Amino acid sequence: MGGGGTSEFLISLFPFIALFAIMYFLILRPQQKRMRLHREMVANVRRGDVVVTAGGLIGKVVKVEDTEAQVEIADGVRVRVVKTTLTDVRSKSEPVPANANTPS
Repeated sequence: MGGGGTSEFLISLFPFIALFAIMYFLILRPQQKRMRLHREMVANVRRGDVVVTAGGLIGKVVKVEDTEAQVEIADGVRVRVVKTTLTDVRSKSEPVPANANTPS
């Protein structure tokens, strides 16, 4: 009964290792990538962006705070939303030029 038991154990363990590897590359890794992209999107949202919330509201960002954003969903109608509930940024606003405040 020398080394035969060890090789049988490794052979019986192989399907579990293969299953974990498949789950990692098909499920866990893409999910982590989506989470990272969502965190970057939320961190980069700024005033003027058109966003979609998890509830399906579409509006323009008026004010951005640490964890919340104020979104105008109609003329004069503003709602506060938690930034992590933003699901999409439809159109990015243009950055404000450095010389925008200087009179011409």
